[in-house]
Amino acid sequence: MTSVDLVIRAARAVTAAGETPATIAVSDGRIAGVEPFAADIPAHTEVRLDADVVLLPGLVDTHVHLQDPGRDAWEGFESGTRAAAAGGITTVVDMPLDSLPVTVTPQALAAKRAAAANRSHVDVGFWGGVTPGNLHRLPALRAAGVLGFKCFLADSGTPEFPPITPAQLGAALTELAGTVVLVHAEWPEPGRPTGGTTYRDFLDQYPVDIETRAVACVLEVARRTRGRVHLVHVASGHAASMIAKARRDGIAVTAETCPHYLTFSAPDIPDEGTEFKVCPPIREPADRDQLWRALESGALDMIVSDHSPSPAAGRSRDFASATAGISSLQLSLPVTWTAAKQRGIPLARLADWMSAGPAHLAGLATKGRIAAGKDADFCVLAPDERFVVDPAALAHRQRVTPYAGKELFGVVRETWLRGERVSFSRPRGRLLVRGNA
Repeated sequence: MTSVDLVIRAARAVTAAGETPATIAVSDGRIAGVEPFAADIPAHTEVRLDADVVLLPGLVDTHVHLQDPGRDAWEGFESGTRAAAAGGITTVVDMPLDSLPVTVTPQALAAKRAAAANRSHVDVGFWGGVTPGNLHRLPALRAAGVLGFKCFLADSGTPEFPPITPAQLGAALTELAGTVVLVHAEWPEPGRPTGGTTYRDFLDQYPVDIETRAVACVLEVARRTRGRVHLVHVASGHAASMIAKARRDGIAVTAETCPHYLTFSAPDIPDEGTEFKVCPPIREPADRDQLWRALESGALDMIVSDHSPSPAAGRSRDFASATAGISSLQLSLPVTWTAAKQRGIPLARLADWMSAGPAHLAGLATKGRIAAGKDADFCVLAPDERFVVDPAALAHRQRVTPYAGKELFGVVRETWLRGERVSFSRPRGRLLVRGNA
């Protein structure tokens, strides 16, 4: 091999061959080759990693609410991407509903890109939104560069981002043939009971069939239209089983779950623990176990954060009035690794679920793996090192977290973006565009 810009020698690296010793050659921000550990490669710079770390592909998180512009007091591109980089995440895709304006027109996308420019420490892509009033604008929004689209069947909690009907979902899938549509699958039930302050009250208000009825509807619409759907934050083991059957039947569906569903279960949550409030809710231990089995079987494709911060002032101590959403971007990898390690699941599987899978969903051809031609995005993880979560040490703007005080495995020592260590001295993140990422 000719001389390259950078060589990284890792006694443990997760590549296409699994976890193995490797030397990674980098030129112009891309991986030029993956060679044996002892390979003699002339380079301008050589880095030899410590023996106690593993070189992972930079993580890709396709479910992030950065809430910028307009609600950047809740998060924002600078703080959110700083937290991502601190957690080994090198690419995020921002959801369309929490900014002002919401990302449902090309003009709104331009405003969001302007807010992110020169303020992002990792690469950032954007989902567009499907709402009742913008179906005719979807082709123009796709042409403007969104990586795909997101919609809700039930109230999103954001008045500017209303839900769509199953018929409108079918129309969107037909209009966007070949483009993925992400669906928040909870069924609208205006008459369901409200009130109550405990976690069990909250679960009673959001029974499992709220999720499974919506999943069944989405799968039927996808079958009928032959559209490509992705189900976000699957929380129910039964929903995961429905998705597995749909895949066997040839329906074009992918699905994700999140670290909190893989870590916690309902008995873990105290009655005043509103930092655990999320929709759909964290359910029973059996659901958690089924979600892990669904990942291992391939019924679920990926693990993403659903990072959705909100100010502490909205976190009253009763579940009826508290704002929903979990801040977890910086902690996604150690939280998931801690749970996976207990189950004997290797880091190579986590790399599939937290990097390769999300990259494929978003059409990010240069992301997701340590392989020639990919961006030189890396996470350097000390997998056996432990730490206790201190909210004050988090880079998120909102630091309320259900992980406070929890001991986790996996310390991110370094994050590399396109062949350079992320130093936070200057934001180097690029804005990703459909078809050119």
